[in-house]
Amino acid sequence: MSHDHDDRPQLTAAQAEAALNPPSGRNGGDLVVETLQGLGATTVFGLPGQHALGMFDALRRSSLSYVGLRVENNAGFAADAYGRITGEVAPLLLSTGPGALTSLAALQEAAAASAPVLAISSQIPSAGLGGGRHGYLHELRDQKASVRDIVKSVHTVRTASQIPSAIAAAWESALTAPHGPVWVEIPQDVLLAETVLPVVSALDATPRELYPRPELTLAAARLLSDAERPAIIAGGGVVRSDAAGKLRALAEKINAPVVTTFGGKGAFPWEHPLSLRSWLEDRYTTDFLEDADVLLVVGSGLGELSSNYHTFAPRGRVVQIEADAGKLESNHPALGIHSDAREALADLLDAVEPREDDTAPERVRSLLAKVHERIAAQDLALEQQVLASVREALPDTSPSFWDMTILAYWAWSAFDARHPNTMHSAQGAGGLGYGFPAAIGAAAADRTRPVLAVSGDGGAMYSIAELATARQYDLPVTWLIVDDGGYGILREYMTGAFGEATATELSRPDFVALAESFGVPAVRTTPEALAADLGKALAAPGPSVVVLPALLRMFEPTHL
Repeated sequence: MSHDHDDRPQLTAAQAEAALNPPSGRNGGDLVVETLQGLGATTVFGLPGQHALGMFDALRRSSLSYVGLRVENNAGFAADAYGRITGEVAPLLLSTGPGALTSLAALQEAAAASAPVLAISSQIPSAGLGGGRHGYLHELRDQKASVRDIVKSVHTVRTASQIPSAIAAAWESALTAPHGPVWVEIPQDVLLAETVLPVVSALDATPRELYPRPELTLAAARLLSDAERPAIIAGGGVVRSDAAGKLRALAEKINAPVVTTFGGKGAFPWEHPLSLRSWLEDRYTTDFLEDADVLLVVGSGLGELSSNYHTFAPRGRVVQIEADAGKLESNHPALGIHSDAREALADLLDAVEPREDDTAPERVRSLLAKVHERIAAQDLALEQQVLASVREALPDTSPSFWDMTILAYWAWSAFDARHPNTMHSAQGAGGLGYGFPAAIGAAAADRTRPVLAVSGDGGAMYSIAELATARQYDLPVTWLIVDDGGYGILREYMTGAFGEATATELSRPDFVALAESFGVPAVRTTPEALAADLGKALAAPGPSVVVLPALLRMFEPTHL
């Protein structure tokens, strides 16, 4: 059997010299950072800890840019956002035990949102691995078991020579569709031990491409070409695979109305005549989609939010394109196509016949009119004014990151994300505290444009420590905190279900004074002044905080 060596990485003269004459004083931590650099990483996130010090000392000898957050979970959210914005792997350096465990909620969000986060955790010394109880600080009986349910893959290192291969394998796993978080753990002694291994270079960790099977594309194209009332649901997979252009071309070719899920915001132009926008928590929209004789679902598993709380019951044929095989037909029978969204849409675009349908734009207009009429009858002018003010103040290409707060719930349905990959929220796993640290990660990825974070006062308290991070790295992040004195959405849920709310009212700080104590400029605003104050904050360099005291209410979702 012959082997083609042409594709193998070749060493430059400088790399060959470094390999043959490695500098002295290197340790396992150097192998970690050399591997990350060799794979193309430029920025790493994390928090140091006793067992991880070998990695962090090696950072000093590398060209990697380090962004250190104050809580591991927040460091995970920052890495998650960096991965979403860049489409590249975001390394997250963690310590053992409490440090590792504190990152888990962030990794759950990264898994739900398919963000490529590479968590590299230290471990207790090798002598303590294997299930005994040795009494080491931070020791867990089986640390990787704590993360196995969350991440895509787990890689354990036992010796220095395993480090490059383990990290490269994890890197490939993180970037193979569907993207997701991965875990590497390295014992303290391996990180600290001096190494004479050659300097790591010329690594290859190319993700596997995921193409649709041609017979499935052919069958799907026939269904869509022959449909009378086709419709499309576009999910986060369209955004992650950079397939918005393909989606638009397909929708226009077959005249199919498109709704974007909350994770797919920006995947289809909001003002397009075929845009159903994102009113998924609305019975009119659900009825419209149920009435489609062929429904194309791209990059969505049709989970709880996308299915209007599992009330959605399609009557026509469903074609589902999904990179995560576990989500294929997981909620509805379908012609399931296991593929990256971009590849599948490109093939479908070639295979479908053009479909004339003069009625589609009118049906879209009629639906949106009914939705707006229903919202207008609910006395929600304040909420719509606040959301419109945010849209007015935020530059079209600036990313925004939304915590689990009432204004975010509004934004899922009603915010015009004018470009793909600009609006992100924690709606995958639904944990609090996502918005501000995620915005920090996005700003670290691109300092040339301001980034907006939106939180309620309850969620904001999860991330106050990161005001120090934003200031330390002088990042262009503006944090809008909507202060309603408690967990507003839980207050609504409990009042609706039980007649009164319990454990939702919160004592909170003077957010303006608190921000200023970190050296971050802050302003208290009103709904009327919000657009101007927010615009001013976004235009100013460095971090800023805008506090809006307001009691916002949710619209009635009518999913019954």
